[in-house]
Amino acid sequence: MATEIIVPALGESVTEATVAKWLKNVGDSVAVDEPLVELETDKVTLEVNAKSAGVLKEITVQTGSNVEVGAVLGLIAEGGAAAAPKAAEKAKAPAKTESPKAQQVAAKPASNDTFLSPAVRKIADDNNLDASGIKGTGKDGRITKGDVLEALKNPVSAPAAPKAAPQPSGPRGNADREERVRMTRLRQRIAERLKEAQNTAAMLTTFNEIDMSHVIALRNQYKEGFEKKHGVKLGFMSFFVKAALQALKDFPAVNAEIDGSDIVYKNYYDIGVAVSTPTGLVVPVVRDADMKSFAAIEKEIGDLGLRARDGKLGVDELSGGTFTITNGGVFGSLLSTPIINPPQSAILGMHATKERAVVINGQVVARPMMYVALSYDHRIIDGKEAVSFLVRIKDAIEDPQRLLLDV
Repeated sequence: MATEIIVPALGESVTEATVAKWLKNVGDSVAVDEPLVELETDKVTLEVNAKSAGVLKEITVQTGSNVEVGAVLGLIAEGGAAAAPKAAEKAKAPAKTESPKAQQVAAKPASNDTFLSPAVRKIADDNNLDASGIKGTGKDGRITKGDVLEALKNPVSAPAAPKAAPQPSGPRGNADREERVRMTRLRQRIAERLKEAQNTAAMLTTFNEIDMSHVIALRNQYKEGFEKKHGVKLGFMSFFVKAALQALKDFPAVNAEIDGSDIVYKNYYDIGVAVSTPTGLVVPVVRDADMKSFAAIEKEIGDLGLRARDGKLGVDELSGGTFTITNGGVFGSLLSTPIINPPQSAILGMHATKERAVVINGQVVARPMMYVALSYDHRIIDGKEAVSFLVRIKDAIEDPQRLLLDV
């Protein structure tokens, strides 16, 4: 008896994924809980493991295909016999599915145009009717003449045509010297969210600079003892998280969001920390950061970052943040204008620390300085609040004892 490989629950509000990569070939032996295939959603990449031992008998969904929760990806046969040649051939071409669940995995046609008979197509063309918005009542979803005539009589009741996928641009002069790669779901989602932020928020950015001398000295003084006691290195991110928490409490609008005509003030502090991964930027969330120590924050950021790069984060770990911090300085960035992570209202950008000449008490001295940026939604946060928020962070980092005394 064969065991079906099923698409598992993908997380809240996620119903579809793309088959990113098969980790086994037809005929390969598999063990219980051994990873078989990677699925990619618009938030995470996850592995589907074998529920039973045996041999991968059949792959019913090829790499690049879209699948829904509950769909059948393939079959595992009992025993250790090699797969039959026919099964291997099925793995090379789109397989014919037999079970109802397997039918869900077939790639969806761009439109119902392929289900039109010549006579029905002529009626649709003569009346300039988009048949992709008509639900077919014929066999296998075919659109009948009656369906088209009904759509013409009741155009409003016909379902709206799905939004067409972006088409490639016209002929390219250097096409033979280019490589075209389809965007991953994660990259598409990043693009959508960033554009959404620009389209909906009245986004503005304010800047300041921070003298990192004191926090560097404090870190150098205690980093060995800190690591020995807590088993984690003392970095700068925990200082900025703590400083942001103080500032968020002083300026609640920065921790709020707009919901319709309401402002939702959040009395909890879930801090997103942007992490660059091989597949794109993700923002895992440190929950209730205000209740955690420096050590706990450093450990959680380290763990989230490592699992993000390995594609091991859950959907719940990437959603629900109230404020985000991003550090372009790890890549050498001196100054940037970060884009808000909707529906949040602000994001803090850290940058590289560089020695610069500054004037202190009338003297020109070299100090390790960092530019910081706060991008914010001007619909909810006034300029005075944004500037004061960033100054609050500056003061806390330049005098880190404030973080311990909460002043």
